[in-house]
Amino acid sequence: MPTTARIDLSDEGSRYRLLIDAVTDYAIYMLGPTGEVTSWNTGARRFKGYEEAEILGQHFSTFYTDEDRAAGLPARALALAASEGRFENEGWRVRKDGTRFWCHVVIDPILAPDGELLGFAKVTRDLTERRIAEQELRRSEEQFRLLVQGVVDYAIYMLDPTGHITNWNAGAQRIKGYLPDEVIGRHFSMFYPGPERERGDPERGLRTALAEGRFENQGWRVRKDGTHFWASVVIDPIRNDAGELVGFAKVTRDITEAREKELALEQAREALFQSQKMESLGQLTGGIAHDFNNLLMVVLGSLEIVRKRLPTDPRITPLLDNAIQGAQRGASLTRRMLAFARRQQLTLELIDVSSLIRGMSELLQSSLGPRIHIETRFALFLRPVMADVNQLELAVLNLAVNARDAMPEGGTLTIEAREHELGANAYGLNPGSYICLSLRDTGEGMDAVTLARATEPFFTTKGIGKGTGLGLSMVHGLAEQTGGKFVLRSSRPGGTTAALWLPVALNDGTGLIPPRQGNTPGEHGAQSILVVDDDPLILLSTVAMLEDLGYHVVAASSAEQAIALLREPAQIDALVCGNLAPGMSGMQLIARAKALQPALAPLLISGFGKGNQAEPSAVARLGKPFDQAVLAQALSRLWQAGEAG
Repeated sequence: MPTTARIDLSDEGSRYRLLIDAVTDYAIYMLGPTGEVTSWNTGARRFKGYEEAEILGQHFSTFYTDEDRAAGLPARALALAASEGRFENEGWRVRKDGTRFWCHVVIDPILAPDGELLGFAKVTRDLTERRIAEQELRRSEEQFRLLVQGVVDYAIYMLDPTGHITNWNAGAQRIKGYLPDEVIGRHFSMFYPGPERERGDPERGLRTALAEGRFENQGWRVRKDGTHFWASVVIDPIRNDAGELVGFAKVTRDITEAREKELALEQAREALFQSQKMESLGQLTGGIAHDFNNLLMVVLGSLEIVRKRLPTDPRITPLLDNAIQGAQRGASLTRRMLAFARRQQLTLELIDVSSLIRGMSELLQSSLGPRIHIETRFALFLRPVMADVNQLELAVLNLAVNARDAMPEGGTLTIEAREHELGANAYGLNPGSYICLSLRDTGEGMDAVTLARATEPFFTTKGIGKGTGLGLSMVHGLAEQTGGKFVLRSSRPGGTTAALWLPVALNDGTGLIPPRQGNTPGEHGAQSILVVDDDPLILLSTVAMLEDLGYHVVAASSAEQAIALLREPAQIDALVCGNLAPGMSGMQLIARAKALQPALAPLLISGFGKGNQAEPSAVARLGKPFDQAVLAQALSRLWQAGEAG
């Protein structure tokens, strides 16, 4: 090739030759009318690999692949260029070393002034790098498409700037139930429930995404079949390189199951909180009731002794009787408090629930009045439950009176009993058979706040002086202490249903000695009783009642003092001690006493039941507070049990 120094730049042809030869990014060369190479520039030599001397006179089909030559592509390219004035195409070409490159080809015919075809001008550009980049881009886009389509746990799709759906992945089809041709082109608000659409929630989501760069929310969405699911939604705006909005990317995930688990966890936490709160209240209430019992014992016992020893005086006797009645009402109050705390003394026996309710029919009707209609619905056969009959009757009466108060204009109280088989985690009860005794009224019902607090001690919606707020608390404690559950349901309006779930009795023995009439004072005057209590007031009161009954009484203020007295040769016939004696428990003191004097008859006095289940014990028990008559009956049963043994 001639050098620049040898070219006459004043010649126009020489200048063009210099220009073309300087181009290295394009192969620019000429072909003869039949396709032979007649010129060759530097660019052609660079990326095709042939020197000018090697290629001049060779047919340009040399650069084509075997497949293209076999298909006649070189000849067809020249024919099209000659007939249409231009041929343009892209395709694979072959270098001298046999490697392939992707190129863009333009072939233009060169004509003489008279129209004669002189040859062709051929411009080729190596686009291999661009081709590779495009292929990589297409491969990446295909991989991304396959990735998006392969995701089945997320609905991933695009919206146009107005919110209409432009594509749809497999996850969207699975979660929402629509096929692509059913949703593409429709507005995405179709997935929102009616109220949300009316509020403009879909449009607000797009506006927020535009203003803040992202919108994220959770809410109900609607499937094709009309069912609702709880969705986590993210909307991101999509912009082109110029910053123009081209649409939105929308990702939706069905988190219904996770939400249900979260709600269940929250409910469990709330239930635990309520349980802990009720347990704390129970401990507080039980402690107060226990101390109050001790005080009532002193007051009631002392008043009875004073009442018996004083002559009848119209100015004094009514006051004493009034004081005794007040103390007895206080005792009733502490029993309810202990029932809530699950620490009351229970006398367990087999109870036929339907018979118990029928036996209470007159009492219930007289208590509720003529404006309340009572309906009973009992199964034909009900197995018995093990409970305290007096406490259960009191619980039913309390619930019935509450129902009456909720129906001031009258209504219907439906009392129903059915046996149910409960599985695990039902009402927090152990699996097994239960009798559900329910009382349902047609009253005004309770709102959610009142219902949540209904079984708390001292909480009442009644007026001052019309209720202690312990009725439902007592029912709750009774159910818990007998291994059951008290369930209260109510709505306003709609009435209230109070249900007592009591376990079916597994045996027919109570192990309890039925109460008998007490002895008259002085009948056992020769018998001696050792009384032990660390509270001097209770000790004094108990000693006074026993002495008034005619017993010989020895008092001890501690367990150590009692044991010292028992070691003396004098015979002790009975031991009356508190459940928690100083220095040791009442049961421990009884065991020590029986070891010293085996014939001794023990009587354990307590303001608490035994454990949460109130199981009967071989040791006779007497619950606080008690009056002289109850104490006399307890001792009578004690002597009779000793004689029977």
